Amino acid sequence: MSRSVLTAVTDRWEGQLVTVLERGTDLDVARRCADLADLLAAAAAGLATVAMVSADLRSLDRTALAHLQNCGVAVVGVYPPGDEAAERHLRQLGIDALVVADADGTLLQATVDALEPADAAAGAPVRPARADPLEDLLTTAARTGTRAPDRAHEHGGGSAGDEQPGVLVAVWGPTGAPGRTTLAVNVATELSRTGARTLLVDADTYGGCVAQVLSVLDEAPGFAAATRAADHGTLDLPGLARLAPEVAPGLRVLTGIPKAERWPELAAPAVEHVLTLSRRLARFTVVDCGFSLEDDEELSYDTHAPRRNAATLTALALADHVLAVGAADPIGLQRLVRGLQELSVLPCPEPVVVVNKVRASAVGARPEQRIRDALVRFAGVRELRFVPEDGEVLDAALLAGRALAEAAPTSAARRAIAAIAHDYAGAAAAPAGRSRWRRR
Repeated sequence: MSRSVLTAVTDRWEGQLVTVLERGTDLDVARRCADLADLLAAAAAGLATVAMVSADLRSLDRTALAHLQNCGVAVVGVYPPGDEAAERHLRQLGIDALVVADADGTLLQATVDALEPADAAAGAPVRPARADPLEDLLTTAARTGTRAPDRAHEHGGGSAGDEQPGVLVAVWGPTGAPGRTTLAVNVATELSRTGARTLLVDADTYGGCVAQVLSVLDEAPGFAAATRAADHGTLDLPGLARLAPEVAPGLRVLTGIPKAERWPELAAPAVEHVLTLSRRLARFTVVDCGFSLEDDEELSYDTHAPRRNAATLTALALADHVLAVGAADPIGLQRLVRGLQELSVLPCPEPVVVVNKVRASAVGARPEQRIRDALVRFAGVRELRFVPEDGEVLDAALLAGRALAEAAPTSAARRAIAAIAHDYAGAAAAPAGRSRWRRR
């Protein structure tokens, strides 16, 4: 059965390519598209199942490729013979199937026949093609719990001798400032102090403040810059490392957007690529997520429409582990119970629940037991971690722009968070010494 093809290639090679397709293959050229908009419209109309695009197609990015895939159109990249830069650009955009522009009919036919049908299931999340077979393997491992070989050391990422892919930990919590950023910053710090390279990502599209907590200048937000580069197919491992400066030995930070109005910059396909690439840069990636889990059903019918919660939903879907943090007071616990119900229907790992700001004055005598009983009854949660209220210590750490391990290494809150990080690191946190923090 022949397959229909859309072409959107440069004028120099279009005529020759179409001639070979029509005379040397069983493929039907459904339309010769003049630009990206024409290509997307033809794909949305269901005119073909394969699109051939050239590296110099104006405005071609990961968002457009995700749109094509969502329409059920597989993509083949076409590059001029001997043009390594064009070939590399297509691969960085996430196109695995590539063919030289002067290929004969046999090669074109074989390339198209080897393509798997794109996923056009209604309501399916937009999944961009990946730039590296390793990234497919890593994402599969993240979703299934299997392990894949790690090549981070080839690019300077990860610790020496690492044989496992990087681990992604998403920190989420309901609305009401339960302490998502506090937990994310301090878990990342504790992981880095074990000697494991760690990347902290601020993906909160409502009120990201990781930069402020660590006194890092964020005139050029690293996460937005990384997603922009990923969307245009220019992000590689050294580029990601440049955008994520070290604020402490072993700890890199991708700062978040300084203004909430910039959330459209964090498109889901680009966010997925950045987080997947981060597995090769660091042994642990800790993502500070936003509170909202809503996926607007009206927007979901428009694959081009940006979604404010795409960064959070993507991080949760890719995560190996999820920390769900709630505040230890009647309102915070109610929000946590409802949030856990919303979280349970998402494609993410079962969360470890962390109750923050635990104190008797808010819930009564024996607060941990009371909270445990309530969450077991109303949310079915049995494994809980508690972080005690330590307001003065946290205030002092925030004022100094440091993590608890630096500002108050013996505090009760720091010990509780270090124990949580210990579960992921598999080793005790390094003993507290004199400050190693690098002020920026």
